[in-house]
Amino acid sequence: MTKRMRPDEMIPKPRKVKKLGLFGWLRGRFFAGMVIAAPLAATFFILQFLITFIDDRVRPLLPPLLKPETYTNYAIPGFGVVVLMIALIFLGAVTANLIGRSLLATTDRILSNIPIVKNVYAAIKQLTEVLSNNQQASFDRVVLIEYPKVGSWCIGFVASDAAGEISARLKEDFIGVFVPTTPNPTSGFLIYLDPAECIEMDMTVEEGAKMILTAGLVVPDYIPKTDGAENVPSVTEAEIGTEELAENSQG
Repeated sequence: MTKRMRPDEMIPKPRKVKKLGLFGWLRGRFFAGMVIAAPLAATFFILQFLITFIDDRVRPLLPPLLKPETYTNYAIPGFGVVVLMIALIFLGAVTANLIGRSLLATTDRILSNIPIVKNVYAAIKQLTEVLSNNQQASFDRVVLIEYPKVGSWCIGFVASDAAGEISARLKEDFIGVFVPTTPNPTSGFLIYLDPAECIEMDMTVEEGAKMILTAGLVVPDYIPKTDGAENVPSVTEAEIGTEELAENSQG
């Protein structure tokens, strides 16, 4: 025979919170500070590297009259970046007129006739023209493709629809999917697939890139899309139900 519990015994007792010691408190605050400081420090060092890299290559090209250290006792960080921006603006303004276009065409012919140099120059020129003229020269969406074997899936970015000779050879509407490597998304391979063989994702390209960079440690939140109208009766259904209720009441 079981003993009947009193009402006060049926109320669950609150769990005792374990008091955090000094070492545990310090460890928690240390990791919290590291999580906050890591992105800031990484951004600072990357910007510092880029500014220093540009300064070290632009400053030696300047005459002493234009160098800030000629008038001061120290070099101004980022001065080379400012000079580079001004030079690019000036170059764009010069090439906008007839004389500038003639000089640009002459330079293009000279570089296109130099062995080895013409291959590098042509590839870079074609890439910059595609990125500057084609507004759609970016990844469209994130998909999952079954690779490298059946039952395993990897993330890919849809680059563009198959065109040119590829479209003519395949005879079907295929899409080009770039599959990046982890944690370096700048390398990978291009594969052409039937869209029916891909699973389209709701995440953005930026969120997919974060997953690649972090080797899957950073996963974006996902809220499944639900159709709220599925369980809501339509106007017709409501009218039919009203008529049936009226008939039953009269009977």
